Amino acid sequence: MSSPWSKKDAVQPFATTSPDVRAARLAAGQWSVLSLHELRACGLTYSAVKVRVARGILHPLYRGVFAWGHHNIPVEGRWLAAVKACGPLAVLSHYAAAALYALVKWDGRPFDVTAPSKHSHPRINAHRNTSIERVVVKGIPVTPKLRTVIDLRDVADDETVKRALRAARFSADELEQLPRSILDLGAVPTRSPAEDSAYDVVVASGLRPPEEVNAPYRLPSGTVYPDLRWPELRLIVEVDSAEWHDDPLAQIADRERQAELEARGERVLRVRKSELARRSDRFLARLRAAGVPDA
Repeated sequence: MSSPWSKKDAVQPFATTSPDVRAARLAAGQWSVLSLHELRACGLTYSAVKVRVARGILHPLYRGVFAWGHHNIPVEGRWLAAVKACGPLAVLSHYAAAALYALVKWDGRPFDVTAPSKHSHPRINAHRNTSIERVVVKGIPVTPKLRTVIDLRDVADDETVKRALRAARFSADELEQLPRSILDLGAVPTRSPAEDSAYDVVVASGLRPPEEVNAPYRLPSGTVYPDLRWPELRLIVEVDSAEWHDDPLAQIADRERQAELEARGERVLRVRKSELARRSDRFLARLRAAGVPDA
C-alpha cells in the first residue's frame, strides 16, 4: 500500500531543483521530519542518504525516519517521526494525541502510536488496531478528538480523563457517542483544573450547580467568559490561581472586568484555588449566603 505522504506531501521532482532543495522544502512543511520513502521520492539514492547522515545533514530519529538539517526538533516533530516510524497507516493516539489537541499537558512520556500491526521502537508506546480513525492536525496523522478521549481512558487516571473531557468541549451529539463510564466523570466545559475543583465542590455539596460554565457574556469592552454563573441569582464565581491571576497585569484586568460585571448588576464572588483545597466549607458558606439553593 502506498504511503499517504508520498501522494499528498512529497514534492515532485523538477529539473531546475536538486534533490537536496526538494528535501529541504518538504522538510520545512513537516516539522523537519522526513522518511526514507520521502527522501527517495525527492531524488536521493540510498547511498546519498548515508552520505548526508555522515555529514550531519540528516539525523536518524528512528529506523527509516530522519530530521533534516538539525536534530533539535519540537515535540510535534517527535510525534510525527514516531508516527512515520510505525508505517503509513499509523496515527498518534491516546495521551500523545490528547496533548496534541491541548486536552492535557505533555509530560514527556513515550509517544503513543496506533497502527494496524505491532511495532517496536525506542520511546514509542505502540498500540495495535486494525480499524483506525484518522485525521490530520498540525500536519500529524492523529485519532479524532472523540476517539482520543475514549482511548485516553485506557492510559490515564480519572482526573486526567475528566480534565481532557471538559477541555474538549464536545457538542451534545458528540457526548452521546461517549461511553457512560467517561460521561459520569463530568462533561462540563471548564477551562482549568482550578475551575474543575470549584465546580466539583459545588456538586459534591448538594448545592445547585451553576447553569453556565465559561458561557460568553457580552460587556461594552468585549465578550468575557465567567467561570461559573447562576443567571437567575445574578451571581458569578471567579476562581483565581497563582498560575493565571498573580501577575500584576492579570490582576488589573480582573478588577476591570469585575467592575464592569458589577455595573451590570452581577455579584462577583472570587475564590482562590488554595481555599478550595483547604477550606471548601468557607466557599460553600459564601455561596449559601449569596442565595444558591440546594439541588
